[in-house]
Amino acid sequence: MIHQLIFAAPKPGMTDQEFHRYWVEEHAVRYASKIPQIKKYAVDTTVNPLGSDEPLWKGIAEIWLENEEEQLASLQTPEFLEGARLDEPRWAAFWQSVVLDTDTEVVVPGVPQDMVQPGVKLVILTKRKEGLSREEFRRHSREVHAPLVKAVPGVTRYYQSFTRDSWYGISEPPFDAAYHIWFDSLAGLEAAQRGAEQAAVEADYKNFVNQQYTHTVPVRENWVLGPQAR
Repeated sequence: MIHQLIFAAPKPGMTDQEFHRYWVEEHAVRYASKIPQIKKYAVDTTVNPLGSDEPLWKGIAEIWLENEEEQLASLQTPEFLEGARLDEPRWAAFWQSVVLDTDTEVVVPGVPQDMVQPGVKLVILTKRKEGLSREEFRRHSREVHAPLVKAVPGVTRYYQSFTRDSWYGISEPPFDAAYHIWFDSLAGLEAAQRGAEQAAVEADYKNFVNQQYTHTVPVRENWVLGPQAR
């Protein structure tokens, strides 16, 4: 199944709160969720841990589609062409949006996938280090980096989403992976960031990631369709 991630920011003049409300309560419900090929759909809205940098994006759409054929069909529906696509300029700075199609691997499963995982999560976008192939990058991510993240106290669920191979046949994608790391609460996330285990995670980035292109987006999930697929 394709796990599509769309990173978005508010249009000029719109506050974060207005942006979040419109996306979750208007766009997602009235337009995006009506596209029949979408199996699951969540909007992740940003939260603000103490001491964190301001994220470049203020929300993430997470969309699950069965395959490439269903994805292409979704872009040809009236629900997309006459609904979601036309609505986007009303609330989003579409020129800042970044889209990734990914294959997601479960490292720490958390609650069953058809149930809402409580709490907050970090979504971390990464680009592989210069000279590293994507196969080497993925191997390090799975075999070396993932165990370090699993050791961080308070991690309740952990996914690694790798950009799909088909994207590399077109051009070099802006990011090679997105990591999703859940915590029970914002306080738990903040406590974990101060620990020695998190220091080991961050130290490992230099071994396989170009840190100039690393972005961290702390969010809370808002489910529109799912988490059980329709």
